[in-house]
Amino acid sequence: MSFFNVLTLFGGLAMFLYGMRLMGDGLKESSSGTLKKAMEMVTNNPVKAFLLGLGVTAIIQSSTATIVITAGLVAAGIITFKQSLGIVIGANVGTTVTGQIIRLLDLSSSAGWLELFKPSSLAPIALIIGIILIMSDRFKNARVIGNIAIGFGILFSGLLNMTAAVDSLSETGIFESMFSSLGNNPLLGYLTGALVAFILQSSSATIGILQALSSAGGLTFNAIYAVIAGVFLGDCVTTGIVCSIGARADSKRVGAFNIMYNLAKTVLVFLGIYIFRKTGLLDSIWFEPVNSGRIANANTVFNLASALILLPAVSFFEKASYQIVKDDHVEPNRYKEKLEALNPAFFSTPAIALKSCYDALLAMFYAARSNCEEACRLLRTYDEKKAEAIRAEEENIDLLADRISAYIGELNPKLTSQYHTAILNEYYKLVVEFERLGDYATNICESAYDLHRKDINLSRMASAELDVLEEILARILDLAELAFRKRDINAAEEIEPFEEVVDDMVDLMRQNHLQRLSRGLCSVSAGTDFMDALHDIERISDICSNVGLATLARVYPELSEQTHDYIYRLHTGGSDLFNQRYQEAKDFYMTKLKDVIRSYEEKPNE
Repeated sequence: MSFFNVLTLFGGLAMFLYGMRLMGDGLKESSSGTLKKAMEMVTNNPVKAFLLGLGVTAIIQSSTATIVITAGLVAAGIITFKQSLGIVIGANVGTTVTGQIIRLLDLSSSAGWLELFKPSSLAPIALIIGIILIMSDRFKNARVIGNIAIGFGILFSGLLNMTAAVDSLSETGIFESMFSSLGNNPLLGYLTGALVAFILQSSSATIGILQALSSAGGLTFNAIYAVIAGVFLGDCVTTGIVCSIGARADSKRVGAFNIMYNLAKTVLVFLGIYIFRKTGLLDSIWFEPVNSGRIANANTVFNLASALILLPAVSFFEKASYQIVKDDHVEPNRYKEKLEALNPAFFSTPAIALKSCYDALLAMFYAARSNCEEACRLLRTYDEKKAEAIRAEEENIDLLADRISAYIGELNPKLTSQYHTAILNEYYKLVVEFERLGDYATNICESAYDLHRKDINLSRMASAELDVLEEILARILDLAELAFRKRDINAAEEIEPFEEVVDDMVDLMRQNHLQRLSRGLCSVSAGTDFMDALHDIERISDICSNVGLATLARVYPELSEQTHDYIYRLHTGGSDLFNQRYQEAKDFYMTKLKDVIRSYEEKPNE
């Protein structure tokens, strides 16, 4: 046995695992949005759910990813635990597709045109296609598809290296003695399969290694059936652990169900093998050498037969899962589903994790906006119940901010795509902005409370001025919502001119307030609260401007490092469109404000 043969074997294994990871990541990145929509449409029909789980796993090449994503959707309340069961069973069958692809190793050199599909042909073809796509980058998903192709090529290159090393090592007799031990001791084979699958965290990879080892020629059916059954256990334990990390009860039940299902599947495999062996139905293949195709078939038959037998008994496993994992005991929260959607289970599928961040951020923005508008109304008509509602909602906003920030911090190291990283950076900035939006709303609420506590009412002129200011503020908040929710570039660009007009209006209102003070038409105490409220409203418009800039930076990445220069150019006449929008908004709102002031100048007692 040569050291270099062993080195080639493990080098091939490394290439195989990396290729599988690269291909799987690319498939998940390209299909994750569609994948989530498909899962959200799942019905209570277990057969349809089964087919969905099978199809999704066949596409993304990972039952673990499918089940973990399913657990996350259950935690988010998008699908129920009962709906997830068929998907989990389907995922266990869908993972056998990888083995059926790897069986291409069995194609002979005399297969004619089919030789094109041999790994020795497919690997270089896939690598060439992949590198061309990545280097050309001619269309939107060229890089992602290129990575999938390169992953496919590396996977088969690794398989070829492993089979070449195994062929050399088989001459030493080491595999013959090892396979003989597995055939004589099914428990050893079972534990071996479970351990390798647990370490690699992939049943597909473990079966693929077994298929590569079959090229040595000494691997028989009596040695591999127990190993395959062990793979079921090793893979599901890993999945169960991932489903349980920081998850709610129903998410943990998905992991528990998967473990119970695979244990039952193992029992069925051993029971079936025992019966067929006793009746002599397996005599013809028991000691026969198996190739990669027969291993793939055995894995598929074991999984498919178990699914057909156990699918009708799914309600039993459902009840058992409820017995094993008890209900959560948590305080209700109106944003419970948004918070639970921030699930680490989605880290393996960034598009879904980012969608969870987006949904939570949008809820946070709506809450902060509602508080801003309600707080402004309290300045004129104070209501303690509404003030308490604003304070309670501010606690929810802070909770959302803390949870989103923590989730973003955990997700960031998992991202490999610059596109996803850019989105995450935008979200991180917006968490801070939306939290500040809520803080300023609370400040306005406290100013309203101070006025109420001191039994002071704003003058009718001040109230009328606030009406106009709130009108333009509502317009700016509408634009900020459009910019974030729909990534509307026109809305994002329109915010800054309106924000400039708010600054002008606040300056005029401050001057007018000082005139009222000098004429004795307003008290200093009331004036302090009024001026504080003006400052907070001005800051709210600034935050909306930042939301617009964050949206623009997503579309024009160069802006992220040149924000101040961009604003400076706008304010110094660098954009005709900005000047036009600013003048139109100023003509409308400043004229309206001046009309209000003029109408009350002749009524000094009001």
